Amino acid sequence: MSATDPDGQPTKRMLRRDLIAVRNRLPQDDAEKAASVLAGRALELPELARAHTVAAYVSVGTEPGTRALLDALHARGTRVLLPVLLADNDLDWGAYDGADSLVRVQHQGKMELLEPAGERLGPDAVLAADAVLLPGLAVDEQGMRLGRGGGSYDRVLARLERAAVDPALVVLLYDPEVVARVPVEAHDRPVHAVVTPSGARRFR
Repeated sequence: MSATDPDGQPTKRMLRRDLIAVRNRLPQDDAEKAASVLAGRALELPELARAHTVAAYVSVGTEPGTRALLDALHARGTRVLLPVLLADNDLDWGAYDGADSLVRVQHQGKMELLEPAGERLGPDAVLAADAVLLPGLAVDEQGMRLGRGGGSYDRVLARLERAAVDPALVVLLYDPEVVARVPVEAHDRPVHAVVTPSGARRFR
């Protein structure tokens, strides 16, 4: 089955399964070291260095770690927005004000997430972001991102497109997760850059 097959979803499922299995075998020490290096690499990106507002997320499980990056952005005075998962899988947003501003939330049928405890700013708050950090499982050589399949960030990207705003779209990954090609559907959009422990790569 090719990456442009209209029935590409089973291929996405298989690729997600394989990538998650590899992540789940990553030793905790290696994940923590990668998170520290990733923060440094991401902070070197001009798109983040000059951003006044960054929409980000709190990594969970064996995802490439974002906590060090969130703290570094907050410390330098960048306004950081974090998502709040809604019942329909859309995202509201709240401001990050350090680790104490996060609360653990158990969404029914989903993994426990860390979300901002403060004021809800509404789904359109992301429109103010100069850069958006997108979670993902892989990015290919054309900059196409493979997400987890929940659709939350597809809604974010569609909202940005409808509003005709164009923040820098950045994905944090482990090095092997930059692949030759991922399955693509009509609604998928390329990202601007991927950051891995070995460096950053831009696509457009």
